[in-house]
Amino acid sequence: MSDDSIETEECHLKDPMDLFHSGQVVKICAPMVRYSKLAFRTLVRKYSCDLCYTPMIVAADFVRSAKARDSEFTTNKGDHPLIVQFAAKEAQVLCDAACIICPFADGIDLNCGCPQRWAISEGYGACLINKPELVKDMVRHVRNQIDNPKFSVSIKIRIHEDLKRTVDLCQKAEAAGVSWITVHGRSIEERHQPVHYDAIKIIKQSMSIPIVANGDIKSLKEAENVHHLTEADGVMVARGLLANPAMFAGYEETPFQCIQDWVDIALEHGTPFTCFHHHLMYMMERITSKQEKRVFNVLSSTSAVLDYLNDHYGLG
Repeated sequence: MSDDSIETEECHLKDPMDLFHSGQVVKICAPMVRYSKLAFRTLVRKYSCDLCYTPMIVAADFVRSAKARDSEFTTNKGDHPLIVQFAAKEAQVLCDAACIICPFADGIDLNCGCPQRWAISEGYGACLINKPELVKDMVRHVRNQIDNPKFSVSIKIRIHEDLKRTVDLCQKAEAAGVSWITVHGRSIEERHQPVHYDAIKIIKQSMSIPIVANGDIKSLKEAENVHHLTEADGVMVARGLLANPAMFAGYEETPFQCIQDWVDIALEHGTPFTCFHHHLMYMMERITSKQEKRVFNVLSSTSAVLDYLNDHYGLG
């Protein structure tokens, strides 16, 4: 695992559950493949994001390979509270991954929601919502093997067509000691259909642990609406934060200061060009014309991007 300061004593671990006891809706950056890495987490934390997730990491690879650990997980002492999301299908493998990560993060999350074909064919992600006993077993194993009582164990799920099955899954996970559950309000088959916020509310009313609502939240106002609609304790955002990392601070579109902050943070962290550029393309989507996009989106080096930002916006 790579980090400027990965020694255990430098990791200022926090109890993520404290956030859910604050009386405020908890604002969460979702796990996003390629995107919710350290540099981006650093940016959204500057703009009122309470809790961040890493991209999903395959637990078996993480346990087996030091190279995978170094490439997949980077943190620093300001990167808290932090949840590391794993894809797993065996309790002991998830436990082993949790034990490795425990000194450097504040909790783990089991991905039970990824609908991608590769994940489901491997036995990971959303297919786990149909294996409630296995989910229960994995949660219980981690709970029993991690000594730190403040270390959280959460799951992120999709919903079933028959909501009774989802409630049953959640109640089994709660009985096993899960800290909270994030509910993406769509079924495995649904992609762009409207989110079933009513289903999230039913799940919330059936549970005594915190529930986090996820799906199609694009602004702070929408986050507050979803909180009222579902009674959820937190809201998790993915694409809305990619488009506007300052969303949780109440900005309707990405402020120029946020773009400047991203440039500074990305350069400081040595973010690879493709990732650096893609984030800027997302952030500037709403504030650039088609003509500007045609030019900006094909730039091929950090220096070209910095020159463009300087010439057009006085940034960089």
